[in-house]
Amino acid sequence: MSEKLRDYDSDAIETLEWNEHIRHRPGMYIGNTGDGSMPDDGIYVLVKEVIDNSIDEFATGFGKEIRITLENNTVSVRDFGRGIPFDKVIDASSNLMTGGKFKEGLFKKSVGLNGVGLKAVNATSSYFHIKSIRNGEFFSSTFSKGRLISKDFGTCTEKNGTFVEFTADEEIFKGYRYNTEFIETMVKNYAYLNTGLSLYLNDTRYFSRNGLLDLVNDNMAENPLYPPIHLIGEDIEMVITHGENNGENIASFVNGQNTTQGGTHLSAYKEALAKTIKEHFKKDLEPSDIRQSMIGAISIRMDEAPGFGNQTKTKLTSKEKAAGLSMRSFIGDFVAEELDNYLHKNPETASIMLKKIQESEKERKAITGVQKNLKEKVKKANLCNRKLRDCRVHYTDSRNPLSEESSLFITEGDSASGSITKIRDVNTQAVFSLRGKPLNCVQKGGHEVMHNEEMILLKAALNIDEDMDNLRYNKIIIATDADVDGMHIRLLMVSFFLKFYPELVRLGHVYILQTPLFRVRNKKKNIYCYSEEEKLRAMEELGKGHEITRFKGLGEISPEEFKGFIGEDMRLDPVRLTMEDKIEDLLQFYMGKNTPDRQFFIRQNLRSDLILEIV
Repeated sequence: MSEKLRDYDSDAIETLEWNEHIRHRPGMYIGNTGDGSMPDDGIYVLVKEVIDNSIDEFATGFGKEIRITLENNTVSVRDFGRGIPFDKVIDASSNLMTGGKFKEGLFKKSVGLNGVGLKAVNATSSYFHIKSIRNGEFFSSTFSKGRLISKDFGTCTEKNGTFVEFTADEEIFKGYRYNTEFIETMVKNYAYLNTGLSLYLNDTRYFSRNGLLDLVNDNMAENPLYPPIHLIGEDIEMVITHGENNGENIASFVNGQNTTQGGTHLSAYKEALAKTIKEHFKKDLEPSDIRQSMIGAISIRMDEAPGFGNQTKTKLTSKEKAAGLSMRSFIGDFVAEELDNYLHKNPETASIMLKKIQESEKERKAITGVQKNLKEKVKKANLCNRKLRDCRVHYTDSRNPLSEESSLFITEGDSASGSITKIRDVNTQAVFSLRGKPLNCVQKGGHEVMHNEEMILLKAALNIDEDMDNLRYNKIIIATDADVDGMHIRLLMVSFFLKFYPELVRLGHVYILQTPLFRVRNKKKNIYCYSEEEKLRAMEELGKGHEITRFKGLGEISPEEFKGFIGEDMRLDPVRLTMEDKIEDLLQFYMGKNTPDRQFFIRQNLRSDLILEIV
């Protein structure tokens, strides 16, 4: 009998309490724990889970005001809905099988109908307090890490509703801090999606009368070519216009959830827009030309709990809007009727729209003409795998969804690409090797960039030459050395995507690979460190007699070591872009010819530890 089999007995089987399970596997419930530096870190999911319950009360017709307070690391949310029935306050906070959304008709068009959110907040908080007020009485309970500490009942003069206050546990969210801007964006979106609702964040009021129209107008980074088209129907609202920038910028929502990575509703919306506009003008227009420079938003409501592709609910996977009604038909029928009617009634807007689409078509054909001489080189390079070491999974059928597991590493030089290629997952991970530094697309003309063989080969690898919907890899990972040259190449690549393919960034496809800067080790243990702070902690942990190695290039890390850095636990920093970010201003400031301004900015913002590192 093997040693492993002998060790596997009844003592190896554990039964965890509900809160212990959540604390042991927080990623199953709230996604990435993080430290608050990214908007999808778990601490913001906790805030959203509590606010969602208050939004559901408003959507059901109870309470037109929600007050949110953030002080240090403690968050409180007060609504003025019906309040939780007193005998269910504790269960609603701590029993995974308890919720008010299982019974049909009580809560409709909610983001989540499984009753898990509030329990996840409770279990991952060092302090959690919930109070229900109903008809002059209250019932409250206080927890720590999901364990009940106290409860109270009495009379009061407060208005009906629910109050929740919590402090996320630093054992789970190590060193976290809230970024107020992320919560402010969240609250603004709640206001846009719930017209008539007043939300207060630290006493600042957020309110919207015109829904998604306000969202688009408030966040547009450029002047629209024509007044935004705003259409509202039952369970659907949409806005579209065109600007001058590259790419498309369409925000999407389902049941109030901001689906930053799109999904079936956004795909159906883009398909319906292209089809309707093409048929309205009776011209053989390409969908990519129609959507080029498009700015807009779509929000839908679903009766049943939407299906999402991840725990943070940023990508919708549901193919049906309701029983027997497909997402494509629901959105397609609405757009076909309402948008076509609008364009007929507003011929001036229609004329501006068509002119813009035809300009995009002309530009695309000119670029295609420039690239014709290199097309054979592209084909040959792909066939010989000179630049691209592809993965085994190919996505050539547009009817199949893009696999979330597929990724492309963009590396510099043969040594780095060789290390990754040797230990990658050949089924899902591909490698594209850059030859030297790519062009600065900000300081070079568009003609030079589009004529550059390196960039053409990269676009061919990504399969985005003709349409963004043909993208072959879910994650585009820029993997460069942790030295000055590597950082420059990283900036050049980010600039390329921002200028020509900003929607890749907006939809969360572009990432920066973090690789360890240091290895601290003694005879018993290796610790890989990604920052100066981590290095100091590792030195303290290992004590005297340790050895420190500084990695400056990916080629310095052996393939076996590197295997752990691109596996399931690899550290990726997503490149972020919001609707209101002015791309051209960002590119000109960081990558343009304003060298004195940039030097002054660097001197004012460079940390002392980085100055020492550079020296």
